[in-house]
Amino acid sequence: MVSRERDVRPRCARECHWQLVTFPELSNQQLYRILAARSAVFVVEQLCAYQDIDGKDENAMHLIGWGPDGEVLAYARLLAPGASYEGASFGRVLTSDVARGCGLGRALIERAIAACREYYPTSAIEIGAQCYLERFYREFGFVACSEPYDEDGIPHLDMRLPAKA
Repeated sequence: MVSRERDVRPRCARECHWQLVTFPELSNQQLYRILAARSAVFVVEQLCAYQDIDGKDENAMHLIGWGPDGEVLAYARLLAPGASYEGASFGRVLTSDVARGCGLGRALIERAIAACREYYPTSAIEIGAQCYLERFYREFGFVACSEPYDEDGIPHLDMRLPAKA
């Protein structure tokens, strides 16, 4: 039997609008949608009970891929050197369930790296990556710089992308 349900996945390349903003530039509604997307992915999907609101959002830059109806399709939080690691970093990386499989994750990381390079040009970029994504991040030039460790029940490892010469 063939399903007649309409595919609700966005046509990512055409329907995603990218925005890079500071915390004060976010509207209440935008912040609410970002926090809802982070909760949906990290708390509900990944079954992690953890403190998402960690005091770093207010000093971060927020890279958001918005869908046509204002939904968060992709997101990453960019932090200045010293905020989480010695170098610049990005985290809270997500692609919403409706936007997976169409290249938005790759586009998000490319944009996150480019933004870190623009705002922190002399800094390496350091991340805490889920171990299963090590190969993915290696494709961008990241190198593992720690042994695997447990973070909220999920294996992670620190990775580093050297500063550009």
